[in-house]
Amino acid sequence: MKTHIVACVNPLDVRVVESELPSVGAGEFLVRASITAISTGTELTLYTGEYPAGSVWQSIAKYPLNLGYCHLGDVVEVGEGVKDLSVGERVVGWKPHSMYAVYGGGDSWVKVPEDVADEEAVVTNLATISINAVRRAKIRLGECVVVYGLGPIGVLAALFSKLSGGFPVIGVDLYERRRRLAERIGAVHFTLDGGDSAVADKVRELNRGRLADVVFEATGSPSAFLAEFQALRRQGRMIILSSPRGPVPFDFHDLCNWPSHTIIGAHVASHPESETPDNPWTRRRNGELYLDLVKSGTISLKSLVTHRFKWRDAAQAYRLLHQERGTTGIVLLDWR
Repeated sequence: MKTHIVACVNPLDVRVVESELPSVGAGEFLVRASITAISTGTELTLYTGEYPAGSVWQSIAKYPLNLGYCHLGDVVEVGEGVKDLSVGERVVGWKPHSMYAVYGGGDSWVKVPEDVADEEAVVTNLATISINAVRRAKIRLGECVVVYGLGPIGVLAALFSKLSGGFPVIGVDLYERRRRLAERIGAVHFTLDGGDSAVADKVRELNRGRLADVVFEATGSPSAFLAEFQALRRQGRMIILSSPRGPVPFDFHDLCNWPSHTIIGAHVASHPESETPDNPWTRRRNGELYLDLVKSGTISLKSLVTHRFKWRDAAQAYRLLHQERGTTGIVLLDWR
C-alpha cells in the first residue's frame, strides 16, 4: 500500500512524496489521517538546517527525512490481537505528516474522545511535551512563572503552569500577535515584549518587587538565553523546554553557582517508558490528561489555530513558517 508523506529532501526543500507502507500485521493497526500539526520548533530547525556542525541535530538530520510527529486520524484496519481499538475510532499519535500510518506495539498514541474536536486533539503531543516540562519544574501555588517564547509549546507551558498554581504567569515574546494569542486563550496573566531591555524590571513590577521563581526557555534561540536569567530570582529554576539550535556561552559561576540556580532539561524523552510509583506520567497518561481537560471545557486551544493548508501545499506551509513565523500559532495540514 502506498501513502503520501511530507519529506524534507534537503534544507528548505519540502516535497510531498509517495512512499510504500508495510501491510498491517498482528498487533498493528492502520490510521487514515484527518489532520496533522506542524511543530514550529523542531521541524523548522530540520527544515532550515540551521544548527552547528557536530551537534545532535546533525545526527538527526539525515536528508531526505520525514517531517512531523502530530498525526490524527481514523482507524481503518485492525490487525489480529488488537483488543483496545476498533475501526472508525480516532487516535492521535507520534507519526509523521502522512496520509496513512501503521502503528505497532512500540508506538505512542492516545484514543481521542468523541466530543474533542480534531483541531484540539491533533496537538496532544505538543501538549504532552509542555505538561512534562511543567511537571519537571515542580511549580507550587503562587510561584511566579515567566515563559520566554510564545509559540505553541511556550503557550501550552504557560497554560499548564497557570493550571498548576503559577501566579502570576507572564509570557514574553518579540511578536505582538503571539502575545495576543496567549492572552486570548487565557494562558497568561500578563505579556511583555521580548525586545524590551527592561523585561526583568517589569517582571518585578508585576510580582510585588520579586523576580520569577521559574523561567521557561521556549524560544530555541541561543542568543536569548543569557538575558532570560536576568528575570530569575536567586535559587530559581530555569527550564530548558526548547531544543536550542546551537551552543550558548555560559558562565557557570555568574549564572549558576553564584545565584544557585537550578537548570532543568525538559525534552520529551524524559517521559518514563512505563508508569512507576515514583513517576506515573508517561506520554500516554499526559496525553489522556490533556484530552480530558479539553473535553471538560477546562481549556480550549481552537483560537490558537491560525493557518490551515491542504496536504498538497505542505511546502507553502513551511515557507510561511520560515518567513513569517511571528504571525503563526498552530499550523495544520488537512488530509481530507
